[in-house]
Amino acid sequence: MNYQQVINQIAGEILSEKVEGNVATYIPELGKIDPNKFGVYLRTLSGESVAFGESEELFSVQSISKVLALTMAFNLLGEKLWERVGVEPSGTPFNSLIQLEYERGIPRNPLINSGAMVICDVLMDFYDDPLKAFIDFVRDVSGDASIHYNEAVAQSEKAHGFRNAALINLMKSFGNIRNPLDEVLKFYFYQCALEMSCKQLAQTFLLYAGHGKHPVTHQEIISVSKIKRINAIMQTCGFYDESGDFTFKVGLPGKSGVGGGIVAVHPGHFSVAVWSPCLNEKGNSIRGIKFLEELTTETKSSIF
Repeated sequence: MNYQQVINQIAGEILSEKVEGNVATYIPELGKIDPNKFGVYLRTLSGESVAFGESEELFSVQSISKVLALTMAFNLLGEKLWERVGVEPSGTPFNSLIQLEYERGIPRNPLINSGAMVICDVLMDFYDDPLKAFIDFVRDVSGDASIHYNEAVAQSEKAHGFRNAALINLMKSFGNIRNPLDEVLKFYFYQCALEMSCKQLAQTFLLYAGHGKHPVTHQEIISVSKIKRINAIMQTCGFYDESGDFTFKVGLPGKSGVGGGIVAVHPGHFSVAVWSPCLNEKGNSIRGIKFLEELTTETKSSIF
């Protein structure tokens, strides 16, 4: 498969069309991003790399980071993790309070905001410095020690994180948050402010394409059984209340972020990251979804 030729063709067609959407202005720092940015990076398990556009420009990965935190927590806590967070699609916006109230403080899944905050709380039980532990994990899996948090984005999230504060207080009232609320929120805001490029994301997510093995050393980071479950959660919950639509169109496990990034994996074959900041009303990259839909069609790489 000539991935470079396919990606060039698809990207060219997408960029020739006008895109209707908006950047994530509810986090003011993200509202400053040029909406016309577009980058792609595909990395195969055999070592082939294919790039297009601003594939090495750093951006705020936002909710994509939740998959990495989930991996750490699942490794540490095992099946007991699911006593505190579910594995079902939410069917509601990623910051919904209504569902959380109805289900007595147990988030539907770990990839919505409330679920990700529970994951942060779990990691804080194991690490004295969870921010360092998390960034060390990302750097190790990616093989890139330069990866870091974007301080400006973290502070912007903190200054405007009122709904997230409401979510965590609600969960605390039901006994599902154990650590100090301010500390859990701080960890969550910084985790979402993780800054990476398409290239770094594609390299890192080979972990999920490669059945839990380190992309460079090929040592097992997480078991095949656990990675299967994380990929399943990405498939069913990775795009909030648009997850079914993404599965229908693209057919790969993946995760989006309101910074405009999407990463998807074809288990046993490749990982691919695309960045385009214009979002639809669900908070997902418009061009990113369109690109991945065309990619899996042209390469016949849907898992279905």
